[in-house]
Amino acid sequence: MDTTPEQSPDRQPDPDPGIPGETDPVIPPRPAHPPRASLVDGLRFAFGTLTALPVRVARWDREAARVGMLCALPVGLTVGLCAAALGGVLLFLGAGPLLAAVATAAVPAVLTRGLHLDGLADTADGLGSGKPADEALRIMKRSDIGPFGVITLLFVLLVQVAALAELYGESWTRGAVAAAASGLVARCALTLAARQGMPAARPEGLGAAVAGVVPPRAAAGAAALAVVACAGAGALVGVYAMPMHGLAALAGLGAADLLSRHCVRRFDGVTGDVFGALAETAATAALLVLTFG
Repeated sequence: MDTTPEQSPDRQPDPDPGIPGETDPVIPPRPAHPPRASLVDGLRFAFGTLTALPVRVARWDREAARVGMLCALPVGLTVGLCAAALGGVLLFLGAGPLLAAVATAAVPAVLTRGLHLDGLADTADGLGSGKPADEALRIMKRSDIGPFGVITLLFVLLVQVAALAELYGESWTRGAVAAAASGLVARCALTLAARQGMPAARPEGLGAAVAGVVPPRAAAGAAALAVVACAGAGALVGVYAMPMHGLAALAGLGAADLLSRHCVRRFDGVTGDVFGALAETAATAALLVLTFG
């Protein structure tokens, strides 16, 4: 006996479950990659993460980080010009080269709320501890500063102030150009450290956000641009000073690259603290070389 219920003639058959009904929402496929970040997104990311300026970061993803780390050069130039301007104002008002040098060295610290100096101290403590990577990273996360960090901060700041005082003592132009160049080289070192192939030591933090986001060719192009810009700025001092300023940029970037490679071996990657240490190392090495000219 057929037990199939009779269907009303007005009732339509159920649609094929494999075919969405007319009232079902159509869900667009998820994009394979995030949308490309604009130059404005990159500048916001760079100024918002590399300085303490009141800039709102609109995007926080790998694509924005890529453009942002390529925009580190204008951030460095801005910081360097601000430092040079304060030193020049003090000299114009009658202050001596030493006071102008101290003020110039203080500007990058103020504009970053001391984050790069703090990263330098933490990295020195981690490297100086001699502990395995996991323990060294825990030491770097502590809020206090150990003896290695204090000693490193002391000598780095002394070298920066001594170099700037010597350059300001020769002329305001030499000191101002050196301040601007060191700021540019310091941030370019961060672009190089964010190139592909540089792993992050932790799964979170700034290091994880920016490590490996910059293509190698773009990083090399940024480094070349920084060297050419520093050499060109040397023309303000004199044509003879152009090679020395280019060499200073190369020395700063080279010193930072050596430190980044050592940190990768010791910590299995880079962190936000390491990025701060790289910036201070590059700036100090560049200023030191400029005193030889």
